[in-house]
Amino acid sequence: MNYLYFWYIQFLQNYNIPKLFGDITFPLLPFCIIAGMIILFVLVLVLMERKVLGLFTQRKGPNRVGIWGILQTVADAIKILCKQNIDVQGSDKFLFNVAPILVFVPVMILWGIIPYSTEFTFMNFSVSALLYISIAVLPVIAIILAGYSSNNKYSLIGAIRSGAQIISYELPIMFVLLSIAVLSSSVNLKDIVFSQLNSYSVLGWHFIPCFLGFLIMFICILAELNRCPFDLPEAESELVAGYNTEYSGMRFALFFLAEYANLFVMSAFLVILFFGGFLPVTFKYISEYIFSDSQFLQVFIYFEQVFWLILKSFLLIFVIMLVRATLPRLSVKSLMQFSWFVLLPLSMLNFILIAVIKFCVGGGNL
Repeated sequence: MNYLYFWYIQFLQNYNIPKLFGDITFPLLPFCIIAGMIILFVLVLVLMERKVLGLFTQRKGPNRVGIWGILQTVADAIKILCKQNIDVQGSDKFLFNVAPILVFVPVMILWGIIPYSTEFTFMNFSVSALLYISIAVLPVIAIILAGYSSNNKYSLIGAIRSGAQIISYELPIMFVLLSIAVLSSSVNLKDIVFSQLNSYSVLGWHFIPCFLGFLIMFICILAELNRCPFDLPEAESELVAGYNTEYSGMRFALFFLAEYANLFVMSAFLVILFFGGFLPVTFKYISEYIFSDSQFLQVFIYFEQVFWLILKSFLLIFVIMLVRATLPRLSVKSLMQFSWFVLLPLSMLNFILIAVIKFCVGGGNL
C-alpha cells in the first residue's frame, strides 16, 4: 500500500491540496476500490455462471440483453434494486434487517485481507491467514439470525443446516491450513506466496507436496460457500430457498452479492495457499520481457501480479461451476458423515505427512 499512498499524496499535491487531507482521506481509497471491485466481479461471475451452466446443460443462457447477453446481469441488478422490501408479519424486525448487512460486511473485509500483489495489500497482518479463516465463518451467525428472525420454518431449517455444515467443514480446513503453515513457516498470506517462489516456477507451488490438502480444502470451501453438492441450506426442492426465503429487494440483493463476492475471495484464498498466488505461471514476469527498459517496470509488474491472481482464481471458479453442473445434491446425513468420517481423518493424515516431509527436507527443523 505504500506505493498507492505516495501516488495519492503526489496526486493531491499537484492540485495544492495539503498532505493532512490525504492522510485523513486515504483509508477511504481502499474501501472504494474494494467496493467497486466487488460490484464488477459479481456482475461478471453471475454472467459467467449462467453461460457455463448453459454450456454444460445444453442451454443458451443469457443472449438477448446486449451483445452475447453481457448486459443481462446489469438489467437484473437494476430490477432487484427497484423491488420492494417486504416486511414479514411476526418477524423480528431488527434482526431481520441487520442479518443481510452482517452477511456482507465480513466478506468485504476478506477482500481487504487478500494480497493482490507485493504492493497492493490493503490489510497485512502477521497472522493474516488465521484472521481470514476467523472472519470467513462470521457470516454463518448472520445466516442463523436471518433464519430465526424470518418467522418461517423453512428459513429456520436452512439456517440450522448452514450452521452445522460450516462448523463441521471448518475443522478439516484448519488442519490443512496448519499443513500450509508448516510448509511455508508462516501464517502470513504474503509470506505463504513468497514461500512458493522457486526457480522451477510451477514446481515450487504447494499443491504438489500438499495435493491431498488441496482436495480437502477445495471440498470444504464448496461447503463453506453452500455450493452444489453442499447447497442444503438453500435446497429449493425442500426449503423453497432456505434461510433467505422471506427476503426481497435490497435485503435479498445483499445475500446474493455476498454469495458471489465470497465465491471469488475464497477461490483467491485457495490460489494463494496452493497455486502461487500472484506469482506468474512463466519463469519470469511477462512485463520483464516487454517493458525491460521502462522506468515504470515495477508498476507494470504490480499490475501483472494482480492479473495472475485473478486469472488463477477465475480458472478455479470455472471448476466450481463445473461441479455444480455435474454433481447432485447430497443428503444431510451423507454431508455430515463425509466431513467427520472422511475429510477430518484425511486432513489429520495430510498434516502428519507434511510435517514428516518438512522434517526430512528441512534437516530436522519444522
